Amino acid sequence: MLKALQDFLRDAEAKRSARKRGGEVQFVSWDDWMSEAPSHFSISQQESDRWPAERIFDVRWAATVVERALSGLGEECERRGRRRVFDVLSPCLAAERDNVSYSKFSKRLGIPEASVKRLVHQLRVRYRALLRDEVGRTVEKPDEIDDELRYLCAALTAAE
Repeated sequence: MLKALQDFLRDAEAKRSARKRGGEVQFVSWDDWMSEAPSHFSISQQESDRWPAERIFDVRWAATVVERALSGLGEECERRGRRRVFDVLSPCLAAERDNVSYSKFSKRLGIPEASVKRLVHQLRVRYRALLRDEVGRTVEKPDEIDDELRYLCAALTAAE
């Protein structure tokens, strides 16, 4: 009798926690996804004919993650009344530090160069956090985020 009760409880728990037909997976229409494909990382028809489907998918996935993080940062700046700062300084997020002209941005925004450096640093820190959050949504466990970020960078580098 005890064994039958234990089996019943185990089966009931298994049924309760079962994921049927994909469980919590949300399906996305390919056409919908392609219509939202990133504009900054477009792949020419000639290149896409030569690339394997996996490479195209990886590049588009990486670009989508990057653009979602950038979009989120832009929205945050807009809510805080700093959209112009974001629009002017966002090219710094992808550029190497040597390629950034703080004096040019200082003149354009009408603020001291030290303030521009601080704002760029703050934008980069927040962008990095948003990028980690976006990548975190694509992995099963948080300890996989760093590996996925490296993969994202490799995919974007392959697109260049």
